Amino acid sequence: MSEDNFLQPEDDTAIPVVNPEENFPGLYGYVKAKFEEAENGRYIYEQRWLQAYKNFRGVYDSTTTYRDSERSRVFVRITKTKVLAAYGQIVDILFANKKFPLVVQHTPVPEGIAEFAHMETPLDQMQQEDPYGFAGDGREMLPGALGAEPSNNFLGGLQGEYGQLPLAEGPAKMGEPQINPAQIAALNMEKVIHDQLLDTNAVNVFRNAIFEASLLGTGIVKGPFNFYKRVHQWGRNEDGEREYQPYEKVVPRIEMVSAWDFHPDPSATSIDDCEYVIERHRMNRQQLRALIKRPHFIAEAIEECLAKGPNYEDKYYEDTIREDETEPYVSESRYEVLEYWGVLDSKLAKDAGFEEADMMSEFDELQVNIWVCGNMILRCVLNPFTPARIPYQVFPYEVNPYQLWGVGVAENMEDAQKLMNGHVRMAIDNLALAGNLVFDVDEASLVPGQNMDIFPGKIFRRQSGVTGTAINGLKFPNTAGENLQMYQISRQLADEETGIPSIIHGQTGVSGTGRTAAGLSMLMGSAGLSMKTVVKNIDDMLLKPLGEAYFQWNMQFNDDAPDIIGDLEIKPRGVAAVMQKEVRSQRLTTLLQTVANPMLAPFVKI
Repeated sequence: MSEDNFLQPEDDTAIPVVNPEENFPGLYGYVKAKFEEAENGRYIYEQRWLQAYKNFRGVYDSTTTYRDSERSRVFVRITKTKVLAAYGQIVDILFANKKFPLVVQHTPVPEGIAEFAHMETPLDQMQQEDPYGFAGDGREMLPGALGAEPSNNFLGGLQGEYGQLPLAEGPAKMGEPQINPAQIAALNMEKVIHDQLLDTNAVNVFRNAIFEASLLGTGIVKGPFNFYKRVHQWGRNEDGEREYQPYEKVVPRIEMVSAWDFHPDPSATSIDDCEYVIERHRMNRQQLRALIKRPHFIAEAIEECLAKGPNYEDKYYEDTIREDETEPYVSESRYEVLEYWGVLDSKLAKDAGFEEADMMSEFDELQVNIWVCGNMILRCVLNPFTPARIPYQVFPYEVNPYQLWGVGVAENMEDAQKLMNGHVRMAIDNLALAGNLVFDVDEASLVPGQNMDIFPGKIFRRQSGVTGTAINGLKFPNTAGENLQMYQISRQLADEETGIPSIIHGQTGVSGTGRTAAGLSMLMGSAGLSMKTVVKNIDDMLLKPLGEAYFQWNMQFNDDAPDIIGDLEIKPRGVAAVMQKEVRSQRLTTLLQTVANPMLAPFVKI
């Protein structure tokens, strides 16, 4: 997808655009100060991510010290196996079925639309003609009640589809036809959201975010934003020949944001608690120039940034994660662009030229979106979303209490990885000594000037009259067995620390409980328990807020979406998918046990 097709969701008439010729006193410094504050606030987490990445890649860092006697530098990459096992298991749970794990349902008491509607009866017509009824019909007006005209607008956004039918609000009597307007509206919205997720390859975005959450502990998804998608279509021209007739349509698109580029408010404990969020972009000339085609970007400022030349400076961690130490000029053709989403106080808003700031008190704030490159403001507009929100969803692999950043698989097993590496290195160093003989040579017993090389048939000349053995072969003690035993204990410790048993990623030689089908099913079921917590985090902090964001996007920007009046409820189905797999496994096990009964076997069609 080309960069110029990726557009922010703004309406030119509703969003005030700042005059590009005006200066922005203090605005650049404000964004830069916030960026430095966020960067300093996450330093300790960057150290953890670096260690997690090095353990995943199997690389010793500069802090690893060796004894002079150590020769081996082997790294046992169990961290990589565990991270990939966790990632594969989560993706299998969420996306194994064809349906996306997200449903839209109406609330128990829908507002603005009826829960049930039925075919109109003569009694309904009589009630509409005489809303006050008659004495004894059970519909007397209580003292203090006010009369109101009967309303037929109970179909909400389905008025165009069902408005011509003789329908009345409320459930039907047994055997009579009825519809559920609230449920129909929710299913229509669910269908639209699923189609949009499919159109923009959202599953690939989720996979990338889930992988980084498994490795570093936190996954980030950005969006949805407007994206003009080209639909490939073929038709026939006037001559009846096939002709390529593509067209473009606006769809919401999401993208994955790396934790290395994400700089939130350092004092926040969740994305809802963030006062601001800054995303750091690493752009080449083509990507920076493509911003001109996007709405509300200041072309003159972008051209000036291009004229000044690249300004990107590598951070201390980038040589490690990008593995570009051998290319010293790799960053000389890149530009650093900061994307700010957050609040702006009334004074700065007035200086930036926002008309809304004139009607604000000095204690009020505006939600804005600002893009900065170098010391130039590339874009400065109000937050385009209604209601205003920061368009990022941040979910942890494992919740770190009181912190925005989560804990990943690599961090959980960091100590176990060090233990495994240490004991394997000791075993190899010991085997290097114990694998051959060590010779004790009495040179006084030998004729001087002899070659000490050892080979089959070697002859040593001894001095005459000297007693005793001149050359003794000594075998070095072999302690590799004890070291490998400690390695196995450390590997089991990694299983317990991560909650991912080795049986999940194909451990061979399973004994004990895992030797039977029922025992293996029980082990796999218990192994899935640790994943339930992770999937629940994804449900609560990714799928649910993202589904709500898609609903709000459709209500604000999609004219073809069904009109939903009232409050819908977005329900993620990730944990339900875990339960379905467990129930299915239990039922299959029960079936196999039933078939084993010779009395019932003839009646079961295998």
